Amino acid sequence: MDTYMLKFSMAAAGLAFLTGCSALPSAGPTADEVTSQASAEEFQRYAVLDITPAVNAVLQRRPPENMLANFGDHRPPVASRIGIGDIVAVTIWEASAGGLFSAPLVTDRFSSGSKSATIPEQAVGRDGSITVPYGGRVSVAGLTVDAAQQRVETSIAGKAIQPQAIISITRPVSSSVTVTGEVAAGARVPLSVKGDRLMDVIATAGGVRIPVNEAAVQLSRGSRTVRVALSRVVADPRENIYMRPDDVVTVVRQPQTYIAYGATGRNAEIPFESDTVTLAQALAKAGGLIDSRSDPAGVFVLRYEPHAIARQLVPDSPLLQAGGPVPVVYRFNLRDADNLFMAQRFQIHAKDLLYVSNAPLSDMQKALSLFYTVAGPALSGVGIYNVTR
Repeated sequence: MDTYMLKFSMAAAGLAFLTGCSALPSAGPTADEVTSQASAEEFQRYAVLDITPAVNAVLQRRPPENMLANFGDHRPPVASRIGIGDIVAVTIWEASAGGLFSAPLVTDRFSSGSKSATIPEQAVGRDGSITVPYGGRVSVAGLTVDAAQQRVETSIAGKAIQPQAIISITRPVSSSVTVTGEVAAGARVPLSVKGDRLMDVIATAGGVRIPVNEAAVQLSRGSRTVRVALSRVVADPRENIYMRPDDVVTVVRQPQTYIAYGATGRNAEIPFESDTVTLAQALAKAGGLIDSRSDPAGVFVLRYEPHAIARQLVPDSPLLQAGGPVPVVYRFNLRDADNLFMAQRFQIHAKDLLYVSNAPLSDMQKALSLFYTVAGPALSGVGIYNVTR
C-alpha cells in the first residue's frame, strides 16, 4: 500500500511538472507570445516592430499635438470691431449751445451751457443696431469704433449743430474669450486692441489652480478643438498663440502618465513629472527589471500611433485600411548594448503601456517549485520508510 501511494504521488507530481509551464499563473505573455499573437487566424491584430535607428528616426519626426499647427499664430485685428451684444455708450457733442444735444445759452449767468449729451448705455441689438435720438436705429455691428462714430454723426446731420460722436465699448461681449475649468476664477475675458495671447487670458482668469505638469489646455475655435499640455505652452513661446473672439479655453487636469506592467520593480500608473520621458527613464521610474524573472530581450512599448506615422512605419500593413490609429508594439532587446543607447532616445508618450515579459526560465522555476511542493511529502515519506524499515 505504501509503495502504491508513493508511485501515485510521484505520478501526480510528474504530471504537474509537465503541465506547469502552461497552467501556472503569469503576469502576462512571454516575448515569443507577444510576437506570435500579433497575427491570429490570418487576422493581424497589431504590428510588432524591433527598434532600429530607422524606426527611431521616424518617431522623432512625429509632430506633437500643438496649437500653432492647428490654429496658426494669427495677429490681432488692428482695431476692435463692434459686435452684437456689446454694451456701448454714445456721447454726442455739438458746435454750440442750444442744439438737440446741448443746453440752452444762459446769458444772465454768463454760461454758454453744455455742448454735449451722453446717451445711456445700451446693447447692440440682434439686428446689429443701436438707437440714437433723432437718428433712429443706426447699424454699427461689424464696424470699427471710428466708422461707427461717423455713421452716428451722419444719422443726425442737419438736425444737430455740427455733431460729433464718441462711442465707448464699455463691455465688449462679442470680442471676448471664455476661460473655464481648473482656473482660479472662470470668466469671460474681453480682448484688448493690443491683442491677447493664450497665457494672457488664463492669467486674467486668475491663473491655473493645479500644478502645471498636471494641466492641459483645450482650445475650441469654431468646429475644431485641440488639447495640449500646459507645460508645452509654457516651454514653447510659439504655442502661446493669439486669441480670437468667441474662443473657449478650458484648463483640465490631465497628468502625463504611462503604465508600467510585468516584470518591473513597480507595476503602476507613473506620472512623467517632467516635459518628456525616455524609455530608459521610464524603466528607472518603474524600479528597473526584476533580475529573478524578467526577460531583457522582452521589453515592449504598446501604443496607438496616428495613421500618418503608422503609414511610414508599416506601409504594407492591412491595419492601415481602417484609417484610424494603428496599434503598434515596439520591441527592445536590452541584451543588445545598442538598444540601451536607443532606449535613451526613445520618447515615451502619455498613455503608453510599458511591458516587461517574464524570462522563459521563470515558468520553469515555477513548475519546479510546484513539483517539489507536490513531491516533497512523498520524498520525505520514502526517506522515513527507508530509515524505519
